[in-house]
Amino acid sequence: MSSISTQSELTEDELRELIPQLQQLTEKYKRAERVQKALFDISELASSVSHLNRLYSAIHEIIGDFMNADNFYVAFYERDNNVIDMAYIVDEYDEATAKQMPADQLMDGITGYLLRSGESLFYKRSDASLIEEEYGIKLLGSRPHELLGVPLKRGSQSIGAMVIQTYDERVHYTPEDLEVLLFVSQHIVTTVDRVKNRELTERTIRERTRQLRKINDDLQEEILERQKVESLQQALFEISELAANLDGDMSVFYSSLHDILSRLISAPNCYIAILNEARDGLEFPYFSDVQSQSVEARPLGLGLTEFVLRSGQAELINPPRVLELAEAGEIDVSVAQKMLNSANSWLGSPLVVNGEISGVITVQTYGKHAKYTGRDLELLRFVSHHIAVAMERKKSTEAIQRNNQELEERVKARTAELDETNKTLKQQIEERKEIELKLIHDAHHDSLTDLPNRAMFTSRLELAIASKQRYPENMFAVLFIDLDRFKVINDTLGHHAGDEFLVEVARRITLCIRGHDLLARLGGDEFVVLLDNFEDASDVEEVASRIIQSISEPFVLEGREMYSGASVGIAHVEPYYRTADEALRDADAAMYQAKTLGRGRFVMFDKSMRDRLIEELELENEFRKALRDEQFEYYLQPVIDLKKDEALYHEMYVRWSHPSYGKIAREQFRQVAEQSGLTLDLDLFQLQKACELLVSWRNQHGKPARIAVNVSINHLLQASMVNKMIALLESYDVSPQELVFEFDENDLNRRSQYILPAIKKLKRAGVTLVLDNFGSGLASLSYLFSYPFDFIKIDHRFVKSLPRSQRNLKLIQSVMLISEHLKFDVIAEGVDATAQLEALTDIECNYAQGRTLEQPLALDLTQKTG
Repeated sequence: MSSISTQSELTEDELRELIPQLQQLTEKYKRAERVQKALFDISELASSVSHLNRLYSAIHEIIGDFMNADNFYVAFYERDNNVIDMAYIVDEYDEATAKQMPADQLMDGITGYLLRSGESLFYKRSDASLIEEEYGIKLLGSRPHELLGVPLKRGSQSIGAMVIQTYDERVHYTPEDLEVLLFVSQHIVTTVDRVKNRELTERTIRERTRQLRKINDDLQEEILERQKVESLQQALFEISELAANLDGDMSVFYSSLHDILSRLISAPNCYIAILNEARDGLEFPYFSDVQSQSVEARPLGLGLTEFVLRSGQAELINPPRVLELAEAGEIDVSVAQKMLNSANSWLGSPLVVNGEISGVITVQTYGKHAKYTGRDLELLRFVSHHIAVAMERKKSTEAIQRNNQELEERVKARTAELDETNKTLKQQIEERKEIELKLIHDAHHDSLTDLPNRAMFTSRLELAIASKQRYPENMFAVLFIDLDRFKVINDTLGHHAGDEFLVEVARRITLCIRGHDLLARLGGDEFVVLLDNFEDASDVEEVASRIIQSISEPFVLEGREMYSGASVGIAHVEPYYRTADEALRDADAAMYQAKTLGRGRFVMFDKSMRDRLIEELELENEFRKALRDEQFEYYLQPVIDLKKDEALYHEMYVRWSHPSYGKIAREQFRQVAEQSGLTLDLDLFQLQKACELLVSWRNQHGKPARIAVNVSINHLLQASMVNKMIALLESYDVSPQELVFEFDENDLNRRSQYILPAIKKLKRAGVTLVLDNFGSGLASLSYLFSYPFDFIKIDHRFVKSLPRSQRNLKLIQSVMLISEHLKFDVIAEGVDATAQLEALTDIECNYAQGRTLEQPLALDLTQKTG
């Protein structure tokens, strides 16, 4: 306990040091309490003060409790008018400042600085030059000793300024004063806005109250007028309803009309007068009068009714008007006297039917005090219109009924006719819809197999490519299917059998794929399949294998069993494809590779195939250039008559040596020519060079010779081509006997049935004919009996095996034996060894060709020399 007391005790020196601190702290708390009270007072002002002038003076008093505020002003910036409004100002020297000043005049001063910068300002005269230079301020008005200025902000936008200043050099402001002023300013804008809003609200309420009072007065008048109008509208509506629901009993209509009129105007007496059919008298279908029970029909005279009929206008007639009409001779004097005696008031309005006046409606009163007005006249004029409509409707009702009956009969007949027409039209529409659907179907399907066609397949493939690009995990593949022996089936069994074959192929392929896969026929014997969303590449191979197996099964066509096959190219749809044609192109390339490898198989496309195709295309383009520019090498090799040891004829052939690809093999050379469709052009080129060589020899040696050229079987498929070759010989003045045409046996196998007439034509012309490469293919011995060949050239592969192959030697002997009976000679080609030549000499083969006998001779035909 004693230790605690010791610790809590303070020395006298420490107390002396602590007292000023406590005094400062106490002063700070008092100041904070005063600030809090000031803010509370400002908040109270928002609810207690209703005018801004009182608000600003109250704020001035509150701020004066904290600091010297003898000189104080509040200014607001009105952006719309670009003026500064001095809302409140108390100043010893500048209190006469204008209430509003253009903003441009004050923007360089202290008020303008507070608005522009949004920052507070502590100004001292001792620092005036430094402050004015640093902040760009030009002091306006009297120069204060010290000044505190704060911006008034709404959010982040400065909307005004609040400034206190002193001219007394004894008064000094502190940063704490500026802090208090800044703190107070943050709450003043809210208070000012609330007071402004209340003042505006009160002013608005007073103005609105005045407007509502005036509106209420106007509304009361309008209500009274509307009640009158509603009464009139109700009466007019009832009159219209009476006219619309007229059943034929006009007396009821007239009586009801009189009751309605009685509610609008004083109408104790009412009658309706109608012109008779002769239009020379009046009839009264309705009459009600307090002085008379009834009235009889009468001829036209000079009464008030007749006056309205003549004038054609509604008339209001009072006693003064009666005198005028009597004096003018419009009415009879007795009628005028009767009306003057009863002092009545009379209204009459004409009834117009179909543009003609047919009657008058009249109301009248008796007595001096019951007088009609112009408003009553207008009302009667309106009523007369509806009465006339009702009369017109009554006359037309019977005619309408007759017309309706006749119309019903016509409508019934017409309806029956239209029903029949609609039935026919509906049937035609259904037929047209079926035709349109069929046209749409036909536009997207093959007419033979009813499979989707190229257009529909391409569209589906484009969608698959788009799906692959968006969702790479989706898997699609294109199968390009080419059929074997389709042309043979077409040519041997006819087009009908070919069509049956294609339909059966479509059926079989359909059974090999899934329901959501797409099978299409592109044309001819080409089919394509789009496999949609499979799981693994092996699934595609399995489908391709099923298709190949299915097509390999026998077909029964025209009662015959036929076999075919299929080559399938597969291209997986990849994201880099941009069009369907690109995917079809690659699948086609893979199919072509499958056919090259031996048919009856499938090949998966890879980029090397495309590169190879591009290379072949480039090679084809180079070949075209070479043919155009005659960039070939020419060779001449004789066929030797072994008995005479002299040339039987010379075979001329061309070879192609490319600067980049080097020497092109003979088989590739011929293949490129065939694929590019230039076989005929190449043959004609060789024939032209042969003719040039023959002409050159004739000119140099003076004696004819024979030159052989290799000719494609394509020349024999068209009679015009044979004529073209013979014409070429004639153009060079070369005899057909000077030329030898060599035809390849393999070409003959493919198209033998079409060329016999052309071969016979060449034979008749005198051209020597040679069957080249005999034994290299599957040529039938019947060719030797059917075709008028002069020579048969044994394939070099049989000669190459001599003399060791006795079998091939016997084969050559057999052909020689046949040649004795069929009148042709045998040539052994490819004799490249002495032993081969001796073996051929031993069996008495008289003609041979080869390097052992004579090497090929290179020619330079650019100068047409031998």
